[in-house]
Amino acid sequence: MLGIGGSTIEEELSKIKSRVHLVQGIQKREYRERINKACDLMIQQEIEALYINAGTNLFYFTGTRWNSSERMVGAILFPNGKLNYIAPEFEKGTVLDFMEIAGEVHCWEEHENPYRLFVEILVNNGVDNGTISMDEDTPFFMIEGITIIQSSYNLVNSKSITAGCRMIKSEAEIAIIKATMDITLEVQKAAAKILRVGISSKEVVDFINEAHKRFGIPSGSYFCIVLFGVDSSFPHGVKQPKDLEEGEVVLIDTGCVLQNYISDITRTYVFGKISDLQRKIWNIEKETQQAAFDAAQLGNTCGYVDIAARKVSESYNLGPDYKLPGLPHRTGHGVGLDIHEWPYIVRNDETILAPGMCFSNEPMICVPNEFGIRHEDHIYMTKDGPKWFTEPSHSIEDPFGISK
Repeated sequence: MLGIGGSTIEEELSKIKSRVHLVQGIQKREYRERINKACDLMIQQEIEALYINAGTNLFYFTGTRWNSSERMVGAILFPNGKLNYIAPEFEKGTVLDFMEIAGEVHCWEEHENPYRLFVEILVNNGVDNGTISMDEDTPFFMIEGITIIQSSYNLVNSKSITAGCRMIKSEAEIAIIKATMDITLEVQKAAAKILRVGISSKEVVDFINEAHKRFGIPSGSYFCIVLFGVDSSFPHGVKQPKDLEEGEVVLIDTGCVLQNYISDITRTYVFGKISDLQRKIWNIEKETQQAAFDAAQLGNTCGYVDIAARKVSESYNLGPDYKLPGLPHRTGHGVGLDIHEWPYIVRNDETILAPGMCFSNEPMICVPNEFGIRHEDHIYMTKDGPKWFTEPSHSIEDPFGISK
């Protein structure tokens, strides 16, 4: 096995040099471009206003980083591009400090009803009826609160606008995601080298976290799943991961955050002697992943990609559908500011692939009571078709392509 084992934690960490200074963040003009696109979509769909709740969507459109809570914090965008923020009075100064795109801040005191203020902002901007698009991540209690106090507005899901914008990544976003993925792939390579019989899942998790930090990611790993042997047959892990034994499958799924964008890469290989079943399933997984990539052509739907992957696994008598041994979940998910976002590579998703879309390709194969194999790399769509963010695993003997 090339690139697996033979080194130490200390040796691998000593080799890492930070590289994040080479990556430029999103510029202010891009936030304005996003707002302009949202306004165009609102006009096309005859939407009177868009409510953007605290969270990822608020950050995406305005650059304002604020976590969602029980208090209403967000922004109301009108088709003319006017932006109105809503927040508790005691948070006004902090909202102004975090604000990237300027707008009037309307405030409510703790004893007051923020939903009445929400309606007042609409009325004061000439909107006394019509369709209001509500951020799909808005908590139900806020939607209910607005519904209770008025009957003039039709509140609808904002997905057609928020996803309509966020699904299509700009060149700047793709460049950041590419740099983030590259860092995590290097961390994956380093993690493979420190493996030894008896190493615990936690030791590897801690190493991966520190390695991400050494590359210049202050927060370390955004997440990390390390599974050995039969544990790898559970896609998202087990309560008490086992230590590594000779001849076991190793599955490592991890990522980090750089300039607010997320990486997410899984590598699966064998530590020690490879069994016939391990080799067979590993190679089927690689073929299945490639089939999904080949199907990810402009004009095809997300569902078509998922179906293409399943056709390959089912041709080897795996499945069918989600049955095991086989592929128990969708083929992939979008990635960006959130680790799971639009588009979703699943059978019932009729979203048509277009330039700028970014998503994972990870049609995992699980063999109950044995192991699981997941190759996860991400695709970004260009005007010429799909491109890999990272080069997929090379072979089961040489997963990182060292011999190439």
